[in-house]
Amino acid sequence: MTDSPHHRAGDCAAVIAAAGSGTRMGGKTPKQFLELAGVPLLVHCLRAFAAVPEIGPLAVSTNAEYLEHTRELTARHGFGHILVVAGGASRQESVAKGLAALAPQLRETTLVAVHDGARPLVEPELIRRCLAAARQHGAAIAAIAVRDTLKRAAGRVPLIAATVEREGLWQAQTPQVTTFALLQRALRKAAAAGFIGTDEAALLERQGVPVALVPASATNLKVTHPEDLSLAEALLMKNLALPRIGHGYDVHRLVPERKLILGGVEIPHQLGLLGHSDADVLTHAFCDAILGALGAGDIGHHFPDHDPSYQGISSLKLLTAVMERATSAGCRLANADLTIVAQQPKLAPHLPEMRQQLARACRVEPNR
Repeated sequence: MTDSPHHRAGDCAAVIAAAGSGTRMGGKTPKQFLELAGVPLLVHCLRAFAAVPEIGPLAVSTNAEYLEHTRELTARHGFGHILVVAGGASRQESVAKGLAALAPQLRETTLVAVHDGARPLVEPELIRRCLAAARQHGAAIAAIAVRDTLKRAAGRVPLIAATVEREGLWQAQTPQVTTFALLQRALRKAAAAGFIGTDEAALLERQGVPVALVPASATNLKVTHPEDLSLAEALLMKNLALPRIGHGYDVHRLVPERKLILGGVEIPHQLGLLGHSDADVLTHAFCDAILGALGAGDIGHHFPDHDPSYQGISSLKLLTAVMERATSAGCRLANADLTIVAQQPKLAPHLPEMRQQLARACRVEPNR
């Protein structure tokens, strides 16, 4: 990540496959709706993808019986803007339906990441590495090299038939990324041939498309059995054990003939804040707090007031760049509490929009 706020935001898309019934979990609720640390698995996935600046359009393919439930769930957690569609009888069909819903927003060269809705611990950094690898090679998937000794079984008992050489073997994960055109063609060809693949890479392989392997981590596990949920929760709580806290403070002088911008919202007033950028003092303080939590200096260091490229720039763009730095460092925003000290004008009517603007720049739900 560079310190510049001018990046290729939103030039990629994602489909979250979440239409499974979760029968192996042994319960009535599909596993993607089970809670991990009080939050549904699906929402954990959405938060990870929302934290990746490159991801724009996003669709969730869900079980048809849970279509309205999924829409209500995503809206409640601040993801009301995403597309939610009914999936199919297979993962392959569900991905095809999600891709079809996104199609009007995509170009042939748009990168599309497909992810399992039951992999809640995917890291934004892994998503970005898969996107980068696909941009370079045409297609890429997250995977881990097989470490355990593998046995091939035979018979009903079963008995070991052979030991499988593990050299060169990789265990596929998600996300799996390729261009819209390649994925759409692979899905259509497979459907026409009656071929059902276990993942997108298998469909691409049939078309002779080289697929790069992006080293991932065993922590990017797929919740399939009840014990997986317990393991995922233990891993999540371990990662949350050491929160980072930062404090930000900023002051600008009120002067005539300047717009008053606070939290990305223009406030009607006879005076505005003086500064090199739009002088959004609230957003500047927020940026400083995040940078402080990262131990990465302050806003003046990253966006100096002698740099003409920041003349009059929206501070929300600076906040977006700061959040990109946080994401690259493996951090996510848990909560932010911002205070404005001002006698006038009245700000209460503008607070909901400020909250929306700041949340959008941080790619989190407004209730954070």
